[in-house]
Amino acid sequence: MAKARALVITGNGTNCETEAAHACRLGGFDEAVIAHISDLLSGDIRLDDFHFINLTGGFLDGDDLGSAKAQANRFRYAKVNDLAEHLIDQLTRFIEAGKLILGVCNGFQLMVKMGLLPALDGAYLKQTATLTFNDCGRFQDRWVYLKVDPTSPSVYTKGVAKGLYLPMRHGEGKFVVDGPATLAAIEEKHLAVFKYSDAAYDAPTMEFPLNPNGSVNAIAALCDGTGRLMGMMPHPEAFVHRTQHPRWTREELPEEGDGLVLFKNAAEYVKLNLL
Repeated sequence: MAKARALVITGNGTNCETEAAHACRLGGFDEAVIAHISDLLSGDIRLDDFHFINLTGGFLDGDDLGSAKAQANRFRYAKVNDLAEHLIDQLTRFIEAGKLILGVCNGFQLMVKMGLLPALDGAYLKQTATLTFNDCGRFQDRWVYLKVDPTSPSVYTKGVAKGLYLPMRHGEGKFVVDGPATLAAIEEKHLAVFKYSDAAYDAPTMEFPLNPNGSVNAIAALCDGTGRLMGMMPHPEAFVHRTQHPRWTREELPEEGDGLVLFKNAAEYVKLNLL
């Protein structure tokens, strides 16, 4: 029987790979492989052999040159084992095969700077947005409320009624676009999967610290038009069990943390559509 396989890419400063792999297994993937970026560049690990890629967070390349910019250049220009094939060739095939990618924190920054998001009208590898320094001018480490767009095409948010409560930790999480036309298209196509909101998930907010970075239109997560590629600044892999909640000793909480639903939906999609 074919197995649902997830790949968690790490290296050069990422530090969430173990949590992400654990979330994949809890979510229903048969295998979750943690691979260093060097394993991909040597050819020992190939993207073609997996169904779901996790691009994880941390301090990728020390956030020099802007968060995830150096890694974006590796994906775009590095050759695999000095052969004619570039890593971007594997990534393009992966997307064309209808597979899934989730980028969290550095991973979201990476996807945006590579042009994988928002990829309006399917124009992958054309950068139209970025993530830059928080408006407050400093690193933020707190929990946030995320209002879901129920009409988003995202395959990850099935069953999310109002929103999620998740931790975030970043210094460059402010989402901005290259112009009003891009922002209008994102809103019109419902690609802003989650927006920072109040605790009741009533409405998006630009108010600090509910919106910790000043993202335009309070955008906290973004998907492409297919809903298979998604990036977000908050960390779903860091809240998959009630004991990860900051008030778990004081409140009655469900066993599953809010973030697990994204991985369960990913596993379900893979098993229904790719095996």
